[in-house]
Amino acid sequence: MKLEAMKVACSSCSLRELCLPVGLSAADIERVDELVGARRTLKRGEVLFRAGDRFESLYAVRTGFFKTRISSEDGRDQVTGFQMAGELLGLDGISEDRHSCDAVALEDSQVCMIPYSRLEELSHKVTDLQRQFHRVMSREIVRDHGVMLLLGGMRAEARLAAFVLNLTQRLQARGFSGTSLVLRMTREEIGSYLGLKLETVSRAFSRFQEDGLLEVKQRDIRVLDEPGLRRLLNDAPC
Repeated sequence: MKLEAMKVACSSCSLRELCLPVGLSAADIERVDELVGARRTLKRGEVLFRAGDRFESLYAVRTGFFKTRISSEDGRDQVTGFQMAGELLGLDGISEDRHSCDAVALEDSQVCMIPYSRLEELSHKVTDLQRQFHRVMSREIVRDHGVMLLLGGMRAEARLAAFVLNLTQRLQARGFSGTSLVLRMTREEIGSYLGLKLETVSRAFSRFQEDGLLEVKQRDIRVLDEPGLRRLLNDAPC
């Protein structure tokens, strides 16, 4: 496939208001179009990059869903995040020029490849792009801080409530339903991310359904009582 056939036009992308071009002028977006060189398509279960791989590019998720994970010393995988359309993968590699985690597609997905050296070069010329890139990095830092708070003091049900609310908010920002979602990850992966056992996650989902907070049909989730979920967060210890 020729490179031109893989070129991505940020100006015509439905995710431009969530990705790097957000807030840029039409002229600057055209310059960013030159930045994104190609798309890469991955099948479910395929690895985008692995811990230890040389860092060369950032990846904007165009379609699909990913998880990031690290391997512990005893060989177990620890899920460190879930990324959806409009979000960036690969920021972990900036400081050491090597990726510190694996990124795995949870479903058939497509990413836009953004060579980091070209991003740095263009950021010096387009100050709004540099500002937006810093916003993206800040967003990731805030999200990581939020996970630390989840693992630090909340009960299991509060952790799961926060997880569900976060997913629905992110999906709603992308034009999807704010009350219905399909979980792309397994309950075991949710447990790994939240620091909970698989059985605890399953029990919490069952409890939410019994209490009328959620309707749960395998991976199909419907939020029935959002204020009730938020009350679980408000009642959680700091």
